[in-house]
Amino acid sequence: MKVSDILRVKGNALFTITPDQPLAEAINVMAEKDIGSLVVMEHGDLVGMLTFREVITAIVANGGSVGNTLVRKSMDDSPVSCTLETDLDEIRRIMLDRHARYMPVMDKRMLMGVVSFYDVAKAVVDSQNFENKMLKAYIRDWPAEEEDEEKR
Repeated sequence: MKVSDILRVKGNALFTITPDQPLAEAINVMAEKDIGSLVVMEHGDLVGMLTFREVITAIVANGGSVGNTLVRKSMDDSPVSCTLETDLDEIRRIMLDRHARYMPVMDKRMLMGVVSFYDVAKAVVDSQNFENKMLKAYIRDWPAEEEDEEKR
């Protein structure tokens, strides 16, 4: 399974923000859309990721409020990304190694979507459920001839 398969199921809603927008505005968008990350774009290029991890760190560093902090000051300015062709096992490894809960999906310089740890886990579970269903169907439909030969 590839990242393109996950995005096909998930859909292609993208939520972005610019680095010069206030962090408070970003938090409002995240709360309103019930999302855990925003892709930070500037002049059509990916320049960072803002997740609830960076938001919490900024709030703690600012004594419990966001104040006038800009997204640029709080974002992860070197996010790990993947492509549409990245394999599911590879994305799991990268996310675990980098402690990344959200990963932008890029096609050269174009943002194609964001894959979350939840999306990856759901894809794994769905794939295993499908495989289990196929195995159970295969076992139920076991050819009678083979069963007779095994009894001999």
